Amino acid sequence: MFSVFSVIGLLGLVSATPIIYDGRAPFNYTGEDLNNSIDPYLSVVKGSTENATHYSTLLGLLLPPTPLWNQPSVLPFLTVPTEQPIAISIDNTSIFIPGGTPPTPQNGFRRTGLIAQANGNHTALNAITDVGTTVFHVSIRGDELRPLNYTHEYQIVWIEPNDGSHVFEIQLGSPFTDPTGPLPAPDAHYLKVRDHALNLLFETPFTLEDWHNFAVQIDWTDRTLGVFYSTNDASLEAVTGVEPNDSTPEGAAGQGDYHFGVLKLPLVNPADTPAEQANVVYYGIQEGTTEALIYSGVFIEMITEGVSAGNGKIINAIS
Repeated sequence: MFSVFSVIGLLGLVSATPIIYDGRAPFNYTGEDLNNSIDPYLSVVKGSTENATHYSTLLGLLLPPTPLWNQPSVLPFLTVPTEQPIAISIDNTSIFIPGGTPPTPQNGFRRTGLIAQANGNHTALNAITDVGTTVFHVSIRGDELRPLNYTHEYQIVWIEPNDGSHVFEIQLGSPFTDPTGPLPAPDAHYLKVRDHALNLLFETPFTLEDWHNFAVQIDWTDRTLGVFYSTNDASLEAVTGVEPNDSTPEGAAGQGDYHFGVLKLPLVNPADTPAEQANVVYYGIQEGTTEALIYSGVFIEMITEGVSAGNGKIINAIS
């Protein structure tokens, strides 16, 4: 029997310009691939007691991905999904232990994340994606069965240079404050795009049942940002102008890994010392609930011929 899904392997993903990283999980990508950090993901940012698939789940055909990158079908009025979404979750075991001597657990955070990688090397990829002007795409959807706790801050997409800062980031929840302010914050249920200095560039309500599609344009030479946004099958549109991002380090020092996932910051613990209260990586209050977000449409492109807006459309870069 003919299946529209049988043509997936014969079709290229719809985009405007050269794709320099494609993180849209194909249907033949497996949980074992994820556990072994097979391209296109490095999956080591997770709790140390469980495999990656305990926290990150390939959804196959259980949930349609963002429709922006679907392919036209050979059948009229149908489209073919070209990727499977990924649900990324945290629980009370989601304590990451980075390398170091001695290794120090990040007890203040709960985090699970995937890092863009190609040819088994995430660092080498940065030298390709973080030069000239490039556009970082991602689509985000809520997990209605595993909701977030909006009294906390969540960092859910970012580029991280070696100094631990973020070239840009997408946030949810109540931004961390010390001392803790009123919770949840008035904009806790908004997706917020911030620059390197944490200035707010764009925000929009986070509706759980919708795909929220973002593309962030980065000029690595002039150190500027621009944001595109849409929901569901609406094509991307510019929602900012060219915004300065000149607090970012210049050159290679400002390049970094592309992360997407769930990083939950703590609340201030009154029993901690002032220095400990400000150290969100290692101290603070966390709850042990399971929480998740769903990701799709992750890729990075050059702007040689414009910006991919979805639905086969090409639009101009922000200028």
